[in-house]
Amino acid sequence: MAMQAFPPHGDGPVARRSVAAGLVVVMAIGGWAQAAVDEPASDKPTPQQNAAKLMREGIAGIWQGTLEVGVKLRIVFHINAADDGKLTGTLDSPDQGAKGIKIDKVEFTDGALRLSIKAIAGAFEGKLDESTGKIAGKWSQGGASLPLVLEAVDKPPELHRPQEPKRPYPYDEEEVTYENAAAGVKLAGTLTLPRAGGPFAAVLLITGSGAQDRDESLLGHKPFLVLADYLTRRGIAVLRVDDRGVGGSTGNLNEATTEDLAGDALAGVALLKSRKDIDPRRIGLVGHSEGGLIAPLAAIRGDDVAFIVLIAGPGTTGEEILYAQGALIGRAGGATDEAVATQRKIQERMFAVVKEVDRAQREKPAEKPDIAAAEKQLADILVEATADLPDEQKKAAGDAQALAQAQSKQVLTPWFRYFLVYDPRPTLAKIRCPVLAVIGERDLQVPPKENLPEIEKALTSGGNKDFTLRELPGLNHLLQPCKTGSPAEYGQIEETMSPAALELIGDWIVKRSGGK
Repeated sequence: MAMQAFPPHGDGPVARRSVAAGLVVVMAIGGWAQAAVDEPASDKPTPQQNAAKLMREGIAGIWQGTLEVGVKLRIVFHINAADDGKLTGTLDSPDQGAKGIKIDKVEFTDGALRLSIKAIAGAFEGKLDESTGKIAGKWSQGGASLPLVLEAVDKPPELHRPQEPKRPYPYDEEEVTYENAAAGVKLAGTLTLPRAGGPFAAVLLITGSGAQDRDESLLGHKPFLVLADYLTRRGIAVLRVDDRGVGGSTGNLNEATTEDLAGDALAGVALLKSRKDIDPRRIGLVGHSEGGLIAPLAAIRGDDVAFIVLIAGPGTTGEEILYAQGALIGRAGGATDEAVATQRKIQERMFAVVKEVDRAQREKPAEKPDIAAAEKQLADILVEATADLPDEQKKAAGDAQALAQAQSKQVLTPWFRYFLVYDPRPTLAKIRCPVLAVIGERDLQVPPKENLPEIEKALTSGGNKDFTLRELPGLNHLLQPCKTGSPAEYGQIEETMSPAALELIGDWIVKRSGGK
């Protein structure tokens, strides 16, 4: 079975900080995938004609296949042949918004294709089937191996995202950079400004877990671009920013905790306060998923934050989130009660190791914890779990030891250790500014029934009199209208964010800050 320990994430749980045995990701900023789109019928050559042409003229062209990783993830290889016959290529992962990843090695000999992509530690090996014109083989990455069948296509797939705004915009946009001096990182982003009526109220958008760009891009969606466009059209200035180590921002996100990222948020608030076109008394924070943990941490550090909006923000510890999330996503994917219970036991064993490392670090901060010993303990747990898999799943999982070692390192990062034990309730009890918290009814990553009541209790216990909580009917973790809420649906849904959710968030912000 696949052991899942997914942090809540705007880009979906397959991410830099995810733990999912047997689950392959193509990009460092992984995500959940869109199902393959059927192409319309056309006068294509027969499979036999394609195969003969390939053997005669080479492999150059566009090749597309679909990885089954719990969801369907389309992979596109662009292979080019120079006049001297040398082959080069690039990789696209359209469902993850990735294009043009360099293929370092392309070999096609006697009908066998071999590809190597160093940037993502991925490789493909396959053999041309002359009867079908397809190339059947294996995709390998991070110790795991999955079947992948490639077929020649005339053009790569296109995603339809009707809410994504197109230039020219009816407002101004400005590229900005600033520093979190205490952390020694430079942050880069985009500030959108209404064209009249300043100085403006403003919000800083804070992404979910994983290495996210300023648009929180995933699966071809750009939620923060859509949200920023909507709010700016309503008279609110919006700053959205690349995470540490992404785009124009520096730093190492792997080494940063959620509390560290609150410092990045406050650096953004300081930038907004320094501008004459922004009203320093009307600056708020809008956090999605993990951003819903970061925003309260930033808000309690001073009086600079006028209000906060928590979109799918957790109200419980990371450990509680991961148990609930694992069960809900597992069942949505067809897992039996027995499989869910087995996964829970594996999670509990792993988290016990992680919490012991965290406890040792907190008790003796001057001493480095024995990470190597903890990694071995975790790897042993995962290898043992893999040993109990059916033979077919063992084969699909690939090198169990290598995969276990890689995942052990992930859950021992400073970020994951902090996330697992951090309880947002004491922080929420200290919030004095207005709060809006919204979670989709079908959110399986931060389920509303477990989290909204805890947020309400914490705010009430602290004496906050101005907060609004909403469970939004029919919406998922990204605030998309959905059928089940499963992350497998995220990329299949054309709508990036429910217009009703946008209106609710916009109305609340405008009421408390001004706008239109």
